Parts: sequence; C-alpha cells; structure tokens
Amino acid sequence: MNKEIENEMEDELRSEYDFSQMQGGVRGKYIERYRTGTNLVLLDPDVARAFPNDMAVNDALRMLIQVAQPQQSNNTMQPTE
Repeated sequence: MNKEIENEMEDELRSEYDFSQMQGGVRGKYIERYRTGTNLVLLDPDVARAFPNDMAVNDALRMLIQVAQPQQSNNTMQPTE
C-alpha cells in the first residue's frame, strides 16, 4: 500500500515547471522587507564549533560589547596634549 501512495505522489510532480505560465506572481515582491528584517552572518567553521546555537553567539557578542564600551569611552575622554 505504501508503494501505491508513493507512486501517486510521484505522478503529481512534474520534472520541470514553466513559471512564465503562472499568473499573479511578482518576482522580488518581498525583497525589501526581507533585507530590512534579516541580518545573517556566515561563521567560519572553527567559530561555529564554539557556539552551539544563536543564543550563545548573541550572549558572547553582548558580553564583548559591554567590555568594549567602557574602553571606548576611556579612550575618547583622555585629554590630548
């Protein structure tokens, strides 16, 4: 019975679709919304191994920001001679 279901599903799919015949679609309709709401960064494999998930990456970056901010303010407040 499983083979009948698999064959039926295979028959419904075409090997190739002609999207020019489809009506109502607009290419790139949501690209601007996607670009403004998405910030993807590709991590090198050695860096990715150090972080099990996105929350770990965000936590580490927030900690780095906290460490870097006081140093930046100290550097900008130093009087020049």
